[in-house]
Amino acid sequence: ADATDRKDSDVLALDDALKSLAEFDELKSRIVELRFFGGLTEEETSTALNIPLRTLQREWRLTRAWLSNQML
Repeated sequence: ADATDRKDSDVLALDDALKSLAEFDELKSRIVELRFFGGLTEEETSTALNIPLRTLQREWRLTRAWLSNQML
């Protein structure tokens, strides 16, 4: 029961963090959608968003750090 409650809490915290992210940075939000939920590679994501690969990599790194901080 405790593990299930913890998992539910984590999912809710992730949902809240993603909503906050979408409010202030649509690009980062789209990157999460495509990479995490869509399963796209970095190359596929940069093509889908029409941004350079290096830009995508930088944004993805920043996004992961931000989400990690939000989940604490």
